[in-house]
Amino acid sequence: MYIVGLSCYFHDASACVIRDGDIIAAAQEERFSRIKHDPKFPEKALTYCLQESKITLKEVDQIVFYDRLDQKRYRILDTYTSFAPLGKTMLWNAIRKWCGPSNPENDLYHSINTLSKKDGKIFYPHEIEFVDHHFSHAASAFFPSPYMESAILTIDGVGEYATTSYGQGKDNHVTLERQINFPNSLGLLYSAFTAYLGFRVNSGEYKVMGLAPYGSPTFQDRITEHIISWNPDGTYRLNSEYFNFFATEQITSSKFHKLFGGPPRKRESKITPKECDIAASIQAVTEEAILRLATYVREATNQKNLCLAGGVALNCVANSKLLRKKTFDHIWVQPAAGDAGGALGAALGFYYHYQKNERKISMNPYDSMKGCALGPSFSNEEIEIFLRKQGYPFERLSDRELFSKVSDLLVHEKVIGWFSGRMEFGPRALGHRSIIADPRSKKMQSLLNLKIKYRESFRPFAPSVLAERAGDYFELRTDSPYMLFVAQVASKHRIPVTEEAQKAQGIDAVKLQRSTIPAVTHVDYSARIQTVHKDTNSRYYHLIKTFEEKTDCAVLINTSFNVRGEPIVCTIQDAYRCFMRTEMDVFVLENYLLRKENQPVLFEDET
Repeated sequence: MYIVGLSCYFHDASACVIRDGDIIAAAQEERFSRIKHDPKFPEKALTYCLQESKITLKEVDQIVFYDRLDQKRYRILDTYTSFAPLGKTMLWNAIRKWCGPSNPENDLYHSINTLSKKDGKIFYPHEIEFVDHHFSHAASAFFPSPYMESAILTIDGVGEYATTSYGQGKDNHVTLERQINFPNSLGLLYSAFTAYLGFRVNSGEYKVMGLAPYGSPTFQDRITEHIISWNPDGTYRLNSEYFNFFATEQITSSKFHKLFGGPPRKRESKITPKECDIAASIQAVTEEAILRLATYVREATNQKNLCLAGGVALNCVANSKLLRKKTFDHIWVQPAAGDAGGALGAALGFYYHYQKNERKISMNPYDSMKGCALGPSFSNEEIEIFLRKQGYPFERLSDRELFSKVSDLLVHEKVIGWFSGRMEFGPRALGHRSIIADPRSKKMQSLLNLKIKYRESFRPFAPSVLAERAGDYFELRTDSPYMLFVAQVASKHRIPVTEEAQKAQGIDAVKLQRSTIPAVTHVDYSARIQTVHKDTNSRYYHLIKTFEEKTDCAVLINTSFNVRGEPIVCTIQDAYRCFMRTEMDVFVLENYLLRKENQPVLFEDET
């Protein structure tokens, strides 16, 4: 049985195909369209997923959408009409989007029927199934997990009405037992602070998380006294006076600005210690909210395992605080926790929960996500044809030669674009579409931010570490194959910071060396860790292993293969353009190695 899952029209549109519960392919539309967080119908992603599955749309048994569009329409229009005449422009825009001829539901059917015609059919022969947004999140968390039963907690901005929900998964069934509704939303609260700090909503939240360790939570009490309040059962309420969800594009109100001493920071302006302290404060509040919710969910369900999804579940610092609290014995987080993963949850939820098919746990080696390597790949033959056609000089090497040469280049502080195997599904590059470098280099963190990624200097980088060596470098008590947990650098690798250096305030502290792997050690000695397993990414594992043999260091810097404002690269062409338009030194595509100094000049109109 083939099932297609779809998510689109809001942000991070994606598609997937599952066959009898097995995930065959999944990808975000942004990777093909090159529009970051692309919300449009995922035509290119769906086309890829069908091709990877070796089927056409007419062979699909069911299409499942991750949201109930009719309910979302009612909630949006009801919200804006309730506050009229305030927000009349937003109301009018909502009416045009949701009530016009090209509204999301009409567009969905039209887009699918357009693809059907390409397959030789006039229209798609089955009804599209619509499932609840938070059910999609919950199913995406539970069904690929390694547990036959667990508690489930989903937290995001807003679905139809729900912003937070909890329940349980057992065998092939998911039950959501309680929810918190809009406008009370932990995701929207974090996004409000993201906007206030001068970052883009739905893409800059991780910047707030990265900025937080540079500050102190001096505004935490202000937030809990005025903006958010908790009930004894862990649920929460927001004070709507501090927000403009209903009237303007600016999320925060004048009352919010007064509470924090001024208007929002202008984008690209200097980040001061005040912004660092506000980031630290909202991060602390978010962690407290998640801990309160999780504590209640444990008591209510009596489950020892927890599955997490929803955009807030990408807050790896909060996940780690919850893990250390030991509220649950084990925690599994859906690696595509945001709306992209909703497509996968919709498909899996329909197959198991609604169709009542038997569920068997796949341990590969730790879940059924296949290491998130669910996107397109390119063979050596395809790569060589492309390189020869374009006239790009290259070396072709055996695996052994390649791993050795790349390791030597890393030792000499070269920055390398690594393009290998199937593209990752979800927001993290996991050693398939990655930029890699030597974590021991004192200058590498700054170099990568300013000359490769073209982004803020305070942003930390993640370490990829051999799974069996993770405990030698980090105080980590779980596997972290998807960069969804942080841990402190092990004490034996730390370098004490002098008393004089400790006086550095805000992002000036980024310049201080804190460990033997400084390029992946954050200002608070933490690191967002990827544990690399031979079973799920053999080539990347063997590269790190070869690097370890040469250096006695089993860690590499791993950051996504893209520049600021662009999605992670998908194709050979995408990757080559990124390589040439940055100051990367070397580009590796499977068994081919390209050196920057040997390449011809790339003109802007070249593709």
